[in-house]
Amino acid sequence: MGQPSLGLGLLCVGLAAAANLLGGAVVALRRWDDRLLRYAVALGAGFMLAAVILKMMPESQHLTSLAPVLVLAGYLLIHLFEHTVAPHFHFGAETHPELLSRNAGASALLGLLVHSFFDGISIGSGFIIDRALGLTLFAAIVLHKAPEGFAIASVVLAAGGSRRQAMLAAAAVGTASILGGFSIFGVQTLVGPAFGISAGVTLYVAASDLVPEVNREGGTAIALTVFAGVLLYYVTERIVEAAGL
Repeated sequence: MGQPSLGLGLLCVGLAAAANLLGGAVVALRRWDDRLLRYAVALGAGFMLAAVILKMMPESQHLTSLAPVLVLAGYLLIHLFEHTVAPHFHFGAETHPELLSRNAGASALLGLLVHSFFDGISIGSGFIIDRALGLTLFAAIVLHKAPEGFAIASVVLAAGGSRRQAMLAAAAVGTASILGGFSIFGVQTLVGPAFGISAGVTLYVAASDLVPEVNREGGTAIALTVFAGVLLYYVTERIVEAAGL
């Protein structure tokens, strides 16, 4: 990978991390109606599903014959963290302090740190393979980074933490993306296995985290927003190709 793509890749990883911080700031600095957030989550769910099924999984198969096993391993890795280490929590602002212990808040933070680390690996792996793929994956991932920051800040506040602690938690999640991106740029020989695992992680976030959130909101509009996310993925790919990136 050339230096221009390396620089662009690191910039995109940094922007994704900044989106985590932005999401945390939104919930830490003001009261927020989560209805609009749910539509953003629905858009991100459709985009990520399209990206992982139409791009990441086929690309993984080209990189390594172990791709199916690695995708499954990535999916199960996050499943393990969310259901044994970190109890599942929702992306909405369900801030009921009496219902959430500090231990649950810490476990949720650990789960999102793992998510975010692989977000950085996914973006970095994409740029190592192809600049257009890196930009597409960045677009897919950044759509859920602000809701991710929103989520962890909400959980910290729900567990009785301060607004400062909520912001620090969102910053930590963003930092995990940066560490993931730098790690894969530093060890490019692992891009094949890392990309396969990242595909599984992305699939889990889209199908097992985001889609259930969408399903909790009734109505046709939010269901169609998932389709809009898929369309957004297609449009993004065409724009990247037309720009010659």
